[in-house]
Amino acid sequence: MTGLVRRLGLGDTVVVGLGAMIGAGVFSAFAPAAAAAGSGLLVGLAIAALVAYCNATSSARLAALYPTSGGTYVYGRERLGPFWGYLAGWSFVVGKTASCAAMALTVGLHVWPERAHLVAVAAVVLLTALNYVGVKKAARVIVATVLVVLAVVVVTGLGSSAVDLGNLGVAGGFGVLEAAGLLFFAFAGYARVATLGEEVRDPVRTIPRAISIALVITLFVYAAVGVTVLSVLGPARLAESKAPLVDVVVAAGVPGLAPVVTVGAALAALGALLALILGVSRTVLAMARDRHLPGALAVVHPRFSVPHRAELVVGAVVAIAAGFADLRGVIGFSSFGVLLYYAIANASAWTLGSRRVVPVVGLLGCVVLACTLPVVSVLSGAAVVVVGIVLYAVR
Repeated sequence: MTGLVRRLGLGDTVVVGLGAMIGAGVFSAFAPAAAAAGSGLLVGLAIAALVAYCNATSSARLAALYPTSGGTYVYGRERLGPFWGYLAGWSFVVGKTASCAAMALTVGLHVWPERAHLVAVAAVVLLTALNYVGVKKAARVIVATVLVVLAVVVVTGLGSSAVDLGNLGVAGGFGVLEAAGLLFFAFAGYARVATLGEEVRDPVRTIPRAISIALVITLFVYAAVGVTVLSVLGPARLAESKAPLVDVVVAAGVPGLAPVVTVGAALAALGALLALILGVSRTVLAMARDRHLPGALAVVHPRFSVPHRAELVVGAVVAIAAGFADLRGVIGFSSFGVLLYYAIANASAWTLGSRRVVPVVGLLGCVVLACTLPVVSVLSGAAVVVVGIVLYAVR
């Protein structure tokens, strides 16, 4: 069996995107962004949101034309040529593998900080197994729970005497762009919707609508949480925090909510990890079908209708990365790969011939944000991209 079953409707698809975006950003990206931009964090968030909107719009247009597994790997191949499709797929797999490790580490840092790497590996193993039997019910429960927890944090934080609106002062400079690049990591979940194109019912209508709905909800949630953590903790304390939302409820004088927020953070990260492993494995499936990766990874399980070999390989690589990686380091590395992926998506959308302003802004935004990431992230990301190009040339 080589085909996947179209079993995901609009609600299911929106939930997959929400699980990827909200779990990724709220609990892991604000602290490094605050370290880069201080009180300019919210400006960085607005820039990241603009680039994300352009990318989402381009992705939605392309997904409607090419409703199959692989996302920009397929779009780049069809619109720009085989090399660009391969480069997009390589960047996605590498960047999102790092994202998986970041989400697993977020689980570990909240559940058992002293053994964060051990918990991270266990989470990867659990979620890889869960993907075998489907994501529909698990994703719905996780997203609903996390949204409730975030609402509690926002209401508790903004309703407390710890709020200092002076912390929301606008700042500029290079650090804002670096913060935008790091926060973009948190918006990239809508890619999971496009990579599931072969499993979505009526993909021409469902995929663009699901991407737009998921992004709008995520923007609203991020803005509310961003204002809360910055006004309650301040930029300096936020930058040093390993669990910002837990620190918010403690600072607000309600430490009894800390365990609730911890559970919510773990669930959010697990939801993101679930969707991330799902999306990466589908891109691996598409690349394996085209022999850019070993053909054995293109096999679909006859009972569960999932690319089980691709999921096992992705899970193994993520488990290894989660066992040794540093959270802030993998966020920057992931952002570089994902920004390159979306740069190719925007270039592909530009070839459609109409409404070219959005893909041009998206392409330029991706390039600028990628170049303003921490130097280590840029150099390591560029090195891995070069390795991918060499492998393509050799093949």
